[in-house]
Amino acid sequence: QVQLVESGGGLVQAGGSLRLSCTASGSIFSIIDMGWYRQAPGKQRELVASITTSTGRTNYADSVKGRFPISNGNAKNAGSLQMNSLHPEATPVYYCNARSWPATNYWGKGTLVPVSS
Repeated sequence: QVQLVESGGGLVQAGGSLRLSCTASGSIFSIIDMGWYRQAPGKQRELVASITTSTGRTNYADSVKGRFPISNGNAKNAGSLQMNSLHPEATPVYYCNARSWPATNYWGKGTLVPVSS
C-alpha cells in the first residue's frame, strides 16, 4: 500500500505560479511512476505530467508542456509540479498519483487550485 499526501494548492492569479508537492509513504520501493492528474467539474480526470522514478523520464499533456515541469529530486517518495503561467480555466482539482509494480494506482485526496482572472 502507498499513501499520498498533497500540499501547496491554493488561490493564484491568472499568469501566476504555484508549486504542488506530494509525499508518498508505505511501500514506496514499489513505485514505478509518480504523476499529477487534474479534474475539472463535469470532466474526466486527465494526466498533467508524470515521471518515471528509475530513469527520470517525464511525460506531459500538450496543454502544459513548457509550463509545468515535474520533478522528484531522484526520490521514490516525493514529487512536485511547478505550475507557471496558470490559465483562468475551470478550477480543477489536482491529484497526486503513484503507480506501483505491477500496475496498481494510488491517489492522493486532491488539492484545489483556483485561478482568478
